[in-house]
Amino acid sequence: MTVQDIFKKLGLEQEQPGGCLSSASWTSTTHAGVVESRNPATDEPLARVHSCSKADYDRLMAGSQKRYASWRMVPAPKRGEIVRLIGQALREKKDALGTLVSMEVGKIKAEGDGEVQEMIDMADFAVGLSRMLYGQTMHSERAQHRMYEQWHPLGVVGVITAFNFPVAVWAWNAFIAAVTGNTVLWKPSPKALLCSLAVQHLCNRVMEDAGYPGVFALFTTDRIELADHMVQDERLPLISFTGSVPVGRHVAEVVGHRLGRSLLELSGNNAVIVDETADLQLATRAIMFGAVGTAGQRCTSTRRLIVHESQYAKLMPQLLAAYARVTIGDPLEPGVLMGPLIDADAVTHYRAALEEIKREGGEVLCGARVLPRQGHFVEPTIVRAQNHWNVVQRETFAPILHVMTYRTLDEAIQMQNAVTQGLSSSLFTTHLRHSEAFLAAGGSDCGIANINIGTSGAEIGGAFGGEKSTGGGREAGSDAWKAYMRRQTTTINWGTELPLAQGVTFEGGEKDGTGS
Repeated sequence: MTVQDIFKKLGLEQEQPGGCLSSASWTSTTHAGVVESRNPATDEPLARVHSCSKADYDRLMAGSQKRYASWRMVPAPKRGEIVRLIGQALREKKDALGTLVSMEVGKIKAEGDGEVQEMIDMADFAVGLSRMLYGQTMHSERAQHRMYEQWHPLGVVGVITAFNFPVAVWAWNAFIAAVTGNTVLWKPSPKALLCSLAVQHLCNRVMEDAGYPGVFALFTTDRIELADHMVQDERLPLISFTGSVPVGRHVAEVVGHRLGRSLLELSGNNAVIVDETADLQLATRAIMFGAVGTAGQRCTSTRRLIVHESQYAKLMPQLLAAYARVTIGDPLEPGVLMGPLIDADAVTHYRAALEEIKREGGEVLCGARVLPRQGHFVEPTIVRAQNHWNVVQRETFAPILHVMTYRTLDEAIQMQNAVTQGLSSSLFTTHLRHSEAFLAAGGSDCGIANINIGTSGAEIGGAFGGEKSTGGGREAGSDAWKAYMRRQTTTINWGTELPLAQGVTFEGGEKDGTGS
């Protein structure tokens, strides 16, 4: 299947005059440069997209502000019903959009389809949420007073996404932002522009039919200065950013300086601990998916394996045998379990990480080759390493798994926590006390802590995000919706007196005009 075939199935014409879209109107800008989308499995071009200009950005921003003024007044359940229609449109286009995700970013078809399913699930969650944007009531200390809190939308929400989840992470933000009354301006990764164009086209068609065009807008560019212009824009009260720690730190500084809000989902350096009681067959399957899925290019990918010394000799033969069965190739081919890295730079980083591991004295147990074929294919790799090495302390966005051993659970938890990142973590055990220790306050310091499942593949019902240099953000489920709203505490005096809080009196000292 060609990209033209996919566009046709999605109802998106092959050529559009530009890469900026709001309502049903594409920009006609052609002077701001061109971004080329390439298939990482072949390194061949898929399509070329005209970038947006600063003038395009300002036009989109003004349109988003205008639509916000009316969208925020639409009852939340009605907003939810419109998001439900988007979810239905995604169901109808799941196969084609999942194929496009696989083709543009290299995920295997099951993962591409799974990402679209995650969007559908997120739409369903948002529909229910639209009737549950609860505040609280509280008792006033003053007679004949009523106190409660309510939540209002922020305005235009800026969403900046990464290539590895080119559509799902946008849905985490956009669908929740929309049902809470905000409009959304999206800047996708320039490595996944076709996915963003397809999704934006589909969503805007639904919004146009529903009579609410302009709730979602798309801003495409590969120019750092334009992305920074977006981050600096005071008209965006919230910037949701997914990406690396250095860029995320810059976003936090810029947005914080203007007293805006930032929602950050940054790097992970996730560990699986396998204790002396663990089910090794269960652990093997979870470790392999966590380390090999998406070619190790997930923020939740398993990067460190911390094994009890009594289990090492039992687990490693099983894990190495599982790795030997991994089929690497075209992600759209049946039976393939690992596709390519995203581009040539990613392959370079993979090579560099392996060279550093060897210099440190690491032992390569399997893999460690760049495959001599078209595209950006590498072998999934397992190395014996030490937790304190610099290369292990960093997030390597590639399928490299660092293995180490431990003696006590306290030691294992300390090793897991001894990195700057704090996203996802996992313990394989059949020991109740071990699992409770891992989940207690002195256990995992990550935003996600799992027992007997891997570090990757979180459900949308829980709040997703991590601590420390992972950024502290929370997206998707639970009460993550509060990030997209502002809290207002309201007090109503329904009596005839004016008592002050804390028993303060402000009477009896007024001047009577006589100088007394």
